[in-house]
Amino acid sequence: MTVASHISELKKKHEHLSDMVQKAQRAPAIDDLKIAEMKKQKLKIKEEIARLSHA
Repeated sequence: MTVASHISELKKKHEHLSDMVQKAQRAPAIDDLKIAEMKKQKLKIKEEIARLSHA
């Protein structure tokens, strides 16, 4: 896998997590802890994208 394709996959995962967070925030039954965990995953992916983009 090339770096560019890896970055592309990470961006897709980040976008998917963004959608999940938005839906979870609108659903009252979703635990705040789960939302916080998804946000952490998003941040890790964003940092990985930035690291790979500047490498």
